Amino acid sequence: MTDIAIHSFPSQLTAPSGTELAAALGPALPEQPYAYQSRSLVEPDWRRFPGWRNVSTADWHDPRWQRAHCIKSIAQLRQAVGDLLDESCYADLERDQRERATMSILLPPQMLNTIAPSLDTATRGGLTEAFRADPVRRYMVPMYSDRRKDWPSHPFAERDSLHEQDMWAVEGLTHRYPTKVLAEVVATCPQYCGHCTRMDLVGNSTPQVAKARFVMRPADRLKAMLDYLSATPGVRDVVVSGGDVANLPWPRLEAFVSELIRIPSIRDIRLASKAVVGLPQYWSSDEVRRGMERLVRLARSHDVQLAVHTHANAAQQITPAVAAAARGLLDTGLRDVRNQGVLMSGVNDSVEALLDLSFALLDGAAIMPYYFYLCDMIPFSEHWRTSVSHAQDLQQGILGYLPGFATPRIVCDVPFIGKRWVHQALQYDRERGISYWTKNYRTSLEKGAEEPGNVAIHQYFDPIHTLPESGQDWWRRHAPMVEVD
Repeated sequence: MTDIAIHSFPSQLTAPSGTELAAALGPALPEQPYAYQSRSLVEPDWRRFPGWRNVSTADWHDPRWQRAHCIKSIAQLRQAVGDLLDESCYADLERDQRERATMSILLPPQMLNTIAPSLDTATRGGLTEAFRADPVRRYMVPMYSDRRKDWPSHPFAERDSLHEQDMWAVEGLTHRYPTKVLAEVVATCPQYCGHCTRMDLVGNSTPQVAKARFVMRPADRLKAMLDYLSATPGVRDVVVSGGDVANLPWPRLEAFVSELIRIPSIRDIRLASKAVVGLPQYWSSDEVRRGMERLVRLARSHDVQLAVHTHANAAQQITPAVAAAARGLLDTGLRDVRNQGVLMSGVNDSVEALLDLSFALLDGAAIMPYYFYLCDMIPFSEHWRTSVSHAQDLQQGILGYLPGFATPRIVCDVPFIGKRWVHQALQYDRERGISYWTKNYRTSLEKGAEEPGNVAIHQYFDPIHTLPESGQDWWRRHAPMVEVD
């Protein structure tokens, strides 16, 4: 018989103190690559800019004042910022608007105020260095010197890089996925991002890009969308976007969404608005708040889930005004407010930047970090774009810090395919920067083009300047290299 050692314990135990327990267990986890810190949100002082020194708090929080004082030109930027920027900045911006910009300037005061937010005072030209280096400035107010001189555009860059217009079921309604559609209800935004994937249609024309235009009358276009969806019961999910839904007058938006809710097959509706970040005063207004409450009640009565998607790319954009707008939307009974950012070099292409933003969204504003898209292959975007391999490294780097439900997925929006997690590439030639992707469904462009069981393979291309020299040399021999002064 095997002897069994039986240990007796005293009938009364004294729990060790926290200090004793820590000493007994030793140190906690070792130092981590990323150190989490809970940070309070801060609304930068807009009065640091000369043009806004006399702007009251009431005016600042008024959406009408914000819209009326949007920066639409270099001249208006001068009025707001004055000589805090030296002349080289203005000249750089002017050249970019003449020769490279695919989007015109449109910057709400709220957005401009998040650029160089910690610089409270500055001498003549003293804002220049911080302004040039700022991540928000890099994509909201691009400069000519930001752009690549060797490959400013990829050889396969396209104005409508995702071929959304090719998949319009009716004008403005892209039916790319089997059960989901994108409804572009308006072709303008409260703010214009330099990297806009819909630069072919959205906003004012620039010297480089004569914009496409909707042909149908707005009311007729929205009715055609509703008619198509009513006749297509296989669609259950509608993203209402543009442009930005904040630029559609609220009564018209509410009427359109109300009709969507009443279509029996629709179960999910997502309103896409960067204005939650760029113009939060709009989403906090009484008219919009009351309207959202009505839409939420109607959606619940029809078993429809209603959510809002926004677009922030840097932690400094998440301010108390943004948090108030997001939490106010959630208070209406909305299912969720989610963030869909864009992964961009010099903006947020590090583990630290992505996690800082994700925690600011989640902790500070109750906004769910959802997606980070690779910047799309539009003209003059190579200085923003990152390689698939770098995106894969970033996805690996952010795992384990956030709750699983709030860990954003980094995705590549592959032309003709759609969103794919960056680790889903079928094959990846890292030397030439060509990845190969498949999907498990067909778009309207492939109707009748494939036999059952056949799988179409589509390509995505890394920025050429990120490739090894051998890969760059291959592209020089196979595609013209553009040299720019």
